Amino acid sequence: MPEDQNIEYKQSWHDDWLKIICGFANAKGGMLQVGKDDSGIIVGLTNSARLMEDIPNKIKNHLGMITEINLFGTPPNNYIEIIVPEYSVAISFHSRYYLRTGSTTSELTGNTLNDFILRKSGRNWDDLFEDRASIDDLEMSTQTKFINAAEKSGQITIENDITRINLLEKLRLSDNAKVKRAAIILFGSDPGKFYPNISVKIGRFGKTDDDLKFQEVVEGNLFKILFEVPEMLNNKFLTKQINFEGLQRIEKGEYPVAALREMLLNALVHKNYSGAQIQLRVYDNKISIWNEGSLPEGLTFESLKRQHPSRPRNPLIADVCFKGGYIDAWGRGTLKIINSCKDAGLPEPDIIGKDGGVLVTIFKDIYSEEQLIKLGLNERQIKAVLYIKERGKITNKEYRNLSGLSDEGSRIDLNDLIEKNIFISRGSGRNAHYVLKQIGN
Repeated sequence: MPEDQNIEYKQSWHDDWLKIICGFANAKGGMLQVGKDDSGIIVGLTNSARLMEDIPNKIKNHLGMITEINLFGTPPNNYIEIIVPEYSVAISFHSRYYLRTGSTTSELTGNTLNDFILRKSGRNWDDLFEDRASIDDLEMSTQTKFINAAEKSGQITIENDITRINLLEKLRLSDNAKVKRAAIILFGSDPGKFYPNISVKIGRFGKTDDDLKFQEVVEGNLFKILFEVPEMLNNKFLTKQINFEGLQRIEKGEYPVAALREMLLNALVHKNYSGAQIQLRVYDNKISIWNEGSLPEGLTFESLKRQHPSRPRNPLIADVCFKGGYIDAWGRGTLKIINSCKDAGLPEPDIIGKDGGVLVTIFKDIYSEEQLIKLGLNERQIKAVLYIKERGKITNKEYRNLSGLSDEGSRIDLNDLIEKNIFISRGSGRNAHYVLKQIGN
């Protein structure tokens, strides 16, 4: 069995492995087997009797934990199995905290550590009261827009004559006139007064990150950002304007509406609000959005490509957005991005971890060099695709001249492009040529 999120192998014992045990305890638990190589093959232990005494004491003294430890086999074919349960409290090793994510154990620091400690104490960042704020720091017009959206969604019933404070209490955003951080994020008139990085920085780039042409910053509460960023994109960053009304509509524009809307919503709902501002980059052939914060425990980037449970970083913010009809609370956000790009005939989006956050990128051009490399095309074939993009078509003779191949070599390359659904053969005899398969054909 290979190493994964719940199991790790070590050929011999080292006290540094206490970090791994700490990481398992702070995650979903796991198993450390000592006396096996990386493939899980038994290599044996020469000091197993002493280790069976030392390891439990080290775990108890350094981690304050009790674990189940078993010895299997006899020398030289024996190994020790350490079964680590999930702990409801935060476990530290030498005053440092570790967490098992995927098949690696990482030390938690900074904002990530703060969030972890909060979660282990049964709280979330957005559920804490903001002592510096009052109801007067909230914007009435945004609350009115939310009420109208909530009435349409049907997810919550709001009385016509409800007061501002009663609305907040109904949404669990306040208690005894004290407002929570989520209230500031969602409805604050000037949330940057309390949390400086509540904004979206938008940059227009050329082909590379070094080629910044111009930039804008959209500030305000979550709903204000949700409405103003699309307007800013339409007015200054996108060539073709698109209608952002409705999550499911696919407009004829540079990018599918549902993908752009969901990218922004995901970033706003799952953002680490103690971290950096959201960054939205518009390039010639793609658009990306980055927000600080790692994936929730138990989720991987691969699982985002299939049905997966909803585990929002900010549960209170997510709940209000659900009641307003902005999200569906079923963990389908990334699937909407992927499927809307597929429906529009665009390449599959990239969803990756980068620089302590999540980066989502959607691509405008299915025939860009970057995408052609992903499809497995060789250098000759990529040249041919770019040739057609510039001239509209390519003949067999032109391909031979471009690639330097023989008739047979050209035929193999061109047939491969047809099989990959990139080229379409048109005409016959002297009029025979190849064109790119267009979206929808």
